[in-house]
Amino acid sequence: MAESGLGRRFQRRFLAARHLRSFPWQELEQNLRARPDSPLLADILHQTVLHPLCVRYPPSTKYRRCFLTELIKKHESTAAEPLDELYDTLAGVLNEEESTHCYKNYLLPTGECVTLSESVAIVSGGTTGLVTWDAALHLAEWAIENSVVFRNRTVLELGSGIGFTGISICKTCSPKTYIFSDHHHCVLKQLTENIHLNGFVLEPETSPCIQAESPGPEAEAVNDPKPKLIVAELDWGSVTDKQLLDLQPDVIVAADVVYDPEITSALIGMLQKLSTSRADRKPPEVYIAFTIRNPDTYHLFQAELDRAGIGWQIIPAHSSSIFLYDTQPDVTVLQLFV
Repeated sequence: MAESGLGRRFQRRFLAARHLRSFPWQELEQNLRARPDSPLLADILHQTVLHPLCVRYPPSTKYRRCFLTELIKKHESTAAEPLDELYDTLAGVLNEEESTHCYKNYLLPTGECVTLSESVAIVSGGTTGLVTWDAALHLAEWAIENSVVFRNRTVLELGSGIGFTGISICKTCSPKTYIFSDHHHCVLKQLTENIHLNGFVLEPETSPCIQAESPGPEAEAVNDPKPKLIVAELDWGSVTDKQLLDLQPDVIVAADVVYDPEITSALIGMLQKLSTSRADRKPPEVYIAFTIRNPDTYHLFQAELDRAGIGWQIIPAHSSSIFLYDTQPDVTVLQLFV
């Protein structure tokens, strides 16, 4: 494999802060042993830690430190001359203070990037909503492959978290309007920041919904008008009829919201209300992606759907694998008929 090709493989994994085990370390070591004086190591350094995107939006200090340490180990196992730039970069990272937040950068098929500010901890601020979960990646992959579902339509996302799925859809699927929604105040704050990071500017708040429009080409779908973006605080248990009438979604999506049996009934109740709140009485299309961690929870959700009279079908697995996973998750996408 050409050196640049190996460098790009390292780049994709590093930008998204994949687990270090997923990197092609053995292939790197073999290349370095065969050609110890090649520019491969410098190429990888500049496509990862020193990549302009990572310099501006760096992964966690701990992650970069571990990555550079492993890179140095592979380098020192060969007969290559020391690479001063590599050691200088590690020294710079060692002098940084740890932060509670970091950045992850996900490359899209369009060549654009989704940049997210995330918590370094799975549970932070009393919520798990400050990190990106695998079902969000999976749903975004399916959406990109089925962009016609979203094109020029109003999309409501329930439980948007910090925004990965929605931002990906807005950059690739040309919706007319995209409504991000969540309830936890820390999640909504982080979601708003991530909208800014990806080229969207929030307008002054004039209603319970915060409206945003993209300012330039970074957030614009090719040859399509910019979508209107809304961030809404939405509590499934106490949502008002006025809130629902304001939404009017053509399509509803959600990722990893079926992980707790206690919230299943609230979610189903929300979907039922949304199905009857459209002015034209035409029910929205609904797609929910979730990782099957506990089969009992998965089957309970299906049983509750049956009890509520909501039809469902499993969407066939998509063929594209756009985003990288540490381990391939057991994710299912259901289409619901409300």
